Amino acid sequence: MSTAEHLLDTCGLFCPEPVMLLHNKIRDMRSGERVEVLATDPSTQRDIPKFCTFLGHSLVEQRTEDARFIYVIRKT
Repeated sequence: MSTAEHLLDTCGLFCPEPVMLLHNKIRDMRSGERVEVLATDPSTQRDIPKFCTFLGHSLVEQRTEDARFIYVIRKT
């Protein structure tokens, strides 16, 4: 895991589940905390950045590693 305080593993889940789980996780976090999201659904490449833009959270990192999509998001 990166320097994120939280980990959300959504591997094996498909749209819209990863974003729904991310929304629930972010709601339980404090402002400024980060969550690292692991996903295998290619649609997260579109959905997670849009989620961050729409709700004002910061997409700190986005990368692909070992057939997984990895995102680090900071809650506003």
